[in-house]
Amino acid sequence: MTPSPLVAALLACPLMLGAAAQAAAPQVRTQAPGYYRMMLGDFEITALSDGTHAFPIDTVMTNIEPAQIARDLTDAALQAPVQGSINAFLINTGSKLILVDAGAGSLYGDCCGKLIGHLRAAGYRPEQVDEVLLTHLHKDHAGGIAAQGAAVFPNAVVRLSQAEADYWLTPANKASAPAFLSSFFDSAVAAAAPYQARWQPYAAFGRIEPGIDALPAPGHTPGHAMYLVQSRSQQLLIWGDIVHVAALQLPHPAASVKYDTGEADAQATRRQLLQMAAGKQMLIGAAHIAFPGLGHIRPQDGAYTWLPLNYDGAP
Repeated sequence: MTPSPLVAALLACPLMLGAAAQAAAPQVRTQAPGYYRMMLGDFEITALSDGTHAFPIDTVMTNIEPAQIARDLTDAALQAPVQGSINAFLINTGSKLILVDAGAGSLYGDCCGKLIGHLRAAGYRPEQVDEVLLTHLHKDHAGGIAAQGAAVFPNAVVRLSQAEADYWLTPANKASAPAFLSSFFDSAVAAAAPYQARWQPYAAFGRIEPGIDALPAPGHTPGHAMYLVQSRSQQLLIWGDIVHVAALQLPHPAASVKYDTGEADAQATRRQLLQMAAGKQMLIGAAHIAFPGLGHIRPQDGAYTWLPLNYDGAP
């Protein structure tokens, strides 16, 4: 069948442009500052990007077949290696500035460690942060709180679950853990060291600040936490590492990562949270869904999809 004049013109466009284009200016090849701001009731929420890294799906994902991975990535118009976002969330309550997770710092190389620059671009300084709440002590969440042995947030108290702190900071646990986790123990110790006077794990989940509750999210690490932020009847659930690759784990919640301490618990937690988030239409703050990692979960054909928050130019 002969293509219409419009289709023929569109097909010819790349060739025409290739012949005529004259790039007078060099390519900049930098991204816009990685922050996004919204209001949650009276709280100001600023999503901060620490960067993106090539997520090694082929060596990290478990409980999902390679053929299924290929189909899911094709459905999402992606191909391996998928760039994985590392997101953190800054909460200004009006009386405190609270950061949830802090990115990888220098531990992932040049791809990441951009959080502080983006925090400054968003109008804040590291010394203004009053508290850092960690979902867990993996490198890409806690590595950014320290640099060259010094506290990146010099006035902040660091809080996380006691179970999480006990696991990663106990030398005997490193000896019995899988070898690929060895450096995670080292990085946890290095992150905690500058904060000894302001290291305040919480023994019990529950209210830790007005409008902020720490909740258990078991499976990924021994004391993995998430944080429910509430103001004027609006809610944001910052859930840490419930989903690493949305294109795979939303259609297939059983798909896991080898870094899960307890795969069965991680799968159960993911299923429960996806069902709850979809049923209640909760706003989610996701550490590893494409920046800014703010959106909703929607049920679809027995699985789930991600609905990014609609961009608002005047938060």
